[in-house]
Amino acid sequence: MKNKIVCFLALFITLFSSVTFAQKDSSQTSKTTVKEVKTKGYPVKPFKDTLFYVYHKVGSFSPENRANAITEKIRKLYEDSFFIADSISVVPSDISQDIVYKNDFVIMSVLDVDAKAENQTADFIAKRNLYLIKRAIVYQNDNYSMLPKRLGYTALLVLIIGFVLYFVGKLFNRVKLYILKNSDRHFKGFKYNNINILSPQKQQFLLMRLYSAIKVITLILIVYLSLPLLFSIFPATEAYTTTLLRWILSPAKLAVMGFVGFLPSLVTIVVIIVIFKYSIRVIKFFFDEIKKENIKIDGFYSDWAMPTFNIIRFLMLAFMLVVIFPYLPGSDSPIFKGVSVFVGVLFSLGSSNAIANMVAGLVITYMRPFKIGDFIKIGDVSGEVIEKTALVTRVRTPKFEDITIPNATVLSSTSTNYSANTKHANNGLLIHTTVTIGYDVPYKDIYKALIEAALKTEMIEQTPSPFVLQTSLDDFYVSYQINVYTKEPTKQPRIYSSLHQNIQDSFNAAGIEIMSPHYGALRDGNATTIPANYLNNDYQAPPFNVKNKE
Repeated sequence: MKNKIVCFLALFITLFSSVTFAQKDSSQTSKTTVKEVKTKGYPVKPFKDTLFYVYHKVGSFSPENRANAITEKIRKLYEDSFFIADSISVVPSDISQDIVYKNDFVIMSVLDVDAKAENQTADFIAKRNLYLIKRAIVYQNDNYSMLPKRLGYTALLVLIIGFVLYFVGKLFNRVKLYILKNSDRHFKGFKYNNINILSPQKQQFLLMRLYSAIKVITLILIVYLSLPLLFSIFPATEAYTTTLLRWILSPAKLAVMGFVGFLPSLVTIVVIIVIFKYSIRVIKFFFDEIKKENIKIDGFYSDWAMPTFNIIRFLMLAFMLVVIFPYLPGSDSPIFKGVSVFVGVLFSLGSSNAIANMVAGLVITYMRPFKIGDFIKIGDVSGEVIEKTALVTRVRTPKFEDITIPNATVLSSTSTNYSANTKHANNGLLIHTTVTIGYDVPYKDIYKALIEAALKTEMIEQTPSPFVLQTSLDDFYVSYQINVYTKEPTKQPRIYSSLHQNIQDSFNAAGIEIMSPHYGALRDGNATTIPANYLNNDYQAPPFNVKNKE
């Protein structure tokens, strides 16, 4: 302590005497002084504060290089565990005043040009810098002498942080336990237009995962924010405090400022969305009225209403995105443009079939070859149309098989609509089946039996009445085709089955055999093919007739 007081008094006397001497000679030197040009100074800052500045170069060393070299030498002295402050002294030489440590380690040299930059003498600048260097090193060492106290602060802060982490973790666990106990009340799933998007179990799983992620992020954030407090305790790590805070505050500041700058564009985007939203609602109301046939337009069918509305809505939404795009943040950036080009290339390469199906679906919509509920045949597939989308058509067969057919295939194939003439006042669908009977049976009897069988069949129309056509006259038989009308095209398999059953009953009752005409070549000696319950009780199979020609 005494040494510090002595050094301070010596420095004060030196400064006072130098100022006094300078005042006495000021009148003599005022005439010969030349106005010096102020030059840029480079700080010597080994620790937190700047000690002094270096203004001139020495040889090839620039002022900045000199300042950096002096800073490194002061730090080396500070890191010396056996540093002695009184070992720093000023040693004059021919051209400079050198500040040295233990007479062999030159910290810096003060030249006349250095002193002239501050309008002082080299001796004065050297002694001043000596004092500043010594004081800075001693101050740093005194701070490190508080190591036990700082360690105590560190231990206390670690305990507090641990307690906070434990308390926050417990709080999260209790909230999670409460949510799980009342899961039936909190997790009800998510549905949209009667479509179950998320089940209650899946919703609970996803939200609990999100909750756990929030817990981990919160704990990490607490630890991160406590690090600046820990680093501020020790001088060596105090500089990291600002760095750690800057890592969080700088992005947060940029985000806030970016959001504030985006507010005018956001308002514009909201206005555009509102305008398009209500415009689409007005258009939808118009097409809903067309669908309900409250509004009728010549040549525009009611079933075109919703497909046309969907097309208009898609075009309006696409136009809205085009209008909004310039107001999006980063829309002019090369990254945004590159992503847009990449998505466009992917869409072009991967959507050729999809676009073909969409165009085909659009054509099918306005061609109206069939509607939902119609019984149709496309290629080898027959069934009821249960769904029409922009890409595919779904058909349910009589065997309850749901078959998906791409619209491009539907458009390129021949389609048959069995339901087109079964509605309104039309006669209905004409279905038919064929039987072949030999020439030995009168055709009038066959007509009568076929028509009686048709009239007994369920789900056929009595008017117009069934009729029979002879479709061919072959070598051994005649083909008879029975035609009946029905307005139940979706039940064709049942109608055909009932018709075939009634034909057998009618023919058996009329005594007409349904058999292969080739069978009649060896008829003698064979019993009839008519079931026994349709025959008389005294029926006997005819004998073989053998005739001997002489």
